[in-house]
Amino acid sequence: MTDLHFTDERPDPAEVTAADAAIGDAAVVVTETERLVRSGTARRRGSRHLLLPALHALQHVRGWISPGGLNHVCDLLQVPPAEAYGVATFYEMFRTDDPGHTDPVTHVCVDAACQIAGSEALIAELEAFGTHVRRSPCLGQCERGPATFVQSVAAPDFVPADRDRTMGTVSADAEPHVISQQGDPSLRLLKRVGVVDPTSLDSYRTHGGYEALARAITMGPDAVIEAVAESGLSGRGGAAFPTGVKWRAVAAEQGRPKHVVANCDESEPGTFKDRVVMENDPFSVVEALTIAGLATGAESGWIYVRGEYPLAAARLLGAIEQARGAGLLGPDAAGSGHTFGIEIRRGAGAYICGEETALFASIEGFRGEPRSKPPFPTTHGLFGEPTAINNPETLLNVLDIVSHGADEYRSRGTEQSPGTKLLCLSGRVARPGVYEVEFGITLGQVLELAGGLTGSGELRAVLLGGAAGSFLGPDSLDLALTIEDTRAAGTTLGSGVVMVFTTDVDMTPVVVRIAEFFRDESCGQCVPCRVGTVRQHETLVRMQRAGSITDERMVLVDDIARVMVDASICGLGQSAASAVTSALSLGLIGKPA
Repeated sequence: MTDLHFTDERPDPAEVTAADAAIGDAAVVVTETERLVRSGTARRRGSRHLLLPALHALQHVRGWISPGGLNHVCDLLQVPPAEAYGVATFYEMFRTDDPGHTDPVTHVCVDAACQIAGSEALIAELEAFGTHVRRSPCLGQCERGPATFVQSVAAPDFVPADRDRTMGTVSADAEPHVISQQGDPSLRLLKRVGVVDPTSLDSYRTHGGYEALARAITMGPDAVIEAVAESGLSGRGGAAFPTGVKWRAVAAEQGRPKHVVANCDESEPGTFKDRVVMENDPFSVVEALTIAGLATGAESGWIYVRGEYPLAAARLLGAIEQARGAGLLGPDAAGSGHTFGIEIRRGAGAYICGEETALFASIEGFRGEPRSKPPFPTTHGLFGEPTAINNPETLLNVLDIVSHGADEYRSRGTEQSPGTKLLCLSGRVARPGVYEVEFGITLGQVLELAGGLTGSGELRAVLLGGAAGSFLGPDSLDLALTIEDTRAAGTTLGSGVVMVFTTDVDMTPVVVRIAEFFRDESCGQCVPCRVGTVRQHETLVRMQRAGSITDERMVLVDDIARVMVDASICGLGQSAASAVTSALSLGLIGKPA
């Protein structure tokens, strides 16, 4: 039996309307007898995955999650309020204290790309005008920093249509998105960005959309997985795990429901490639996820989008609705004889939810805390069931592989790193943005592609792979950007971040901010990461104040890094010291004592 322990606070009518719409018909209605039996517990667990949409609805309608609103949601879902409160306080975008106003809140990014673009000056300017400002971790708009994100409260008469429509007002430029490589015939992953109307299924189909799905249905699941395996496609989210191996393992599981998940929680500082794709070519993500579902035998697809991407979420939702209306989703999806549907879940500001098992926990209605492996997601993933999870860039590659074959796909890139890669150029480059390049291009060539350096200084360092990556010096311009070459050089391509710093940038606050980022984003579940990230940041702050680096502090930072790498549960703790230690080795912070 679960003791729910409700308090006396009650929701107002707006909160009731918003929560009821978010939860819909899945609300659990139980009798006192059912509260005592196992079947009642199973029913409650079956609807808990609606907790996150319900919290979004409460936040949007009031500007915070009130005790009364939380009680109402917990009563509908039969979730203990203490647990739901723990979930609500886990996320950056949720408030559980009354802010005393219903004005919009402007989040201003203070991470590296925006930091050197003047985010603190922007914050001071906004605050001078009376704007409610929150200093935010990376907002995924690094190419146009200093970035902002406005979190609004619903109008008094707001009535949400369903759980996916509580993201607030979304605006978009009338003009198509333009990338620097627009019109380049060699583009594969970005070929439709700026070309198709992202709100129109007909436009997508006019430009080759859903041809890959039709071909995949003709090929059959086994042939699709074999093509993906033969292509050598590896994950583009940072881990570079072979996609064919993952899909084959899920397809082999029998007798249980299966899931495919698009991990669109793009929160790595310096990364924005998936946002560009989701906002400007959303049907490609839906089509590719459908192919993944048909290939693995999964009937349920999930797209988990970071909360700071309202336009991406709206575009994806529109694509799903149009695909469903055209018979491309649902029973007998696209005439395949296979049932497949997709649901969207929006995160609420938690970097750790980019880790696959933390993402599963978030969808399930729990705090986004990683799970120990094994068991692995291919056997015990979302809801403890077989799951294949890939990021949007990985899925887009599948469209190319299915359409043109594994051999043609392998004709680009290198033997061990076939295909193309999306890179996110930001910082002191003339043309920041997303670039599609073949694996094997050098770092120097990438900088030239982005127009070279901007500003008055010379190249000082490049942050490769994001905050979880490492700094490289000017002597690394000849480094080939492949999985194998970067690994041999002791670094990583990660999620494709290439952030450039020149000699006129003070690197000390940049490195200190990276350490602060990991301190704040640690979920706190394991001691090595929870304590290590705090101690790492404290040590760097002392270095910053002293203006010098002692041998003793260097040893301390190294010791902290070793412990986090060896003993942390997930990749956050294991990579939290990478950029810091590389910065110290390059002499980017302070001056040697």
